[in-house]
Amino acid sequence: MTGVAELVGAAAAGDKRAWSDIVQRYAGLVWSVARGFRLSASDAADVSQLTWLRLVENLAKIRNPEALGAWLAATARRESINLLRRRERPADGVTFAGLHDEGPAPGHGLLLAERDQELWRAFDQISARCQGLLRLLVIEPPRGGYGEVADRLGMPVGSLGPTRARCLSALRDALTGSGARS
Repeated sequence: MTGVAELVGAAAAGDKRAWSDIVQRYAGLVWSVARGFRLSASDAADVSQLTWLRLVENLAKIRNPEALGAWLAATARRESINLLRRRERPADGVTFAGLHDEGPAPGHGLLLAERDQELWRAFDQISARCQGLLRLLVIEPPRGGYGEVADRLGMPVGSLGPTRARCLSALRDALTGSGARS
């Protein structure tokens, strides 16, 4: 198995096979970050494409190729947020009431803090195994991608996706109050 630094270097030099390996290795991560923002499949595909475009634009500038997974996750998060922001605000910067938008509404920060607190409360209700998996896949993605996550958790790589889906379902249940544990 080729290391990430070697793949990045080869892809930057124009090696199509290295590029294909990078995409195959990290496509699931990019997709899961976009879907984590509850984007539709088509919007998640747009975010994925933009994320890969940003990588093409910056491939030769990546300072720490071993952290490519974290770079891709951060880029996918940023592109997801940008897509959501474009949807929230009219293109001309004018609100529907005809007034110029001067930033978040009063209390917006408080609402975000309450939402975050509710999410962490629900996160504390799911199993330790799910917490560990979600922490490694979403919150603090390791440099080695799915392979490293599988090694850390002692799980086969192929079971990460289905287990992640069950854990996200358990988190969703905890958020809605059904309190199901996984």
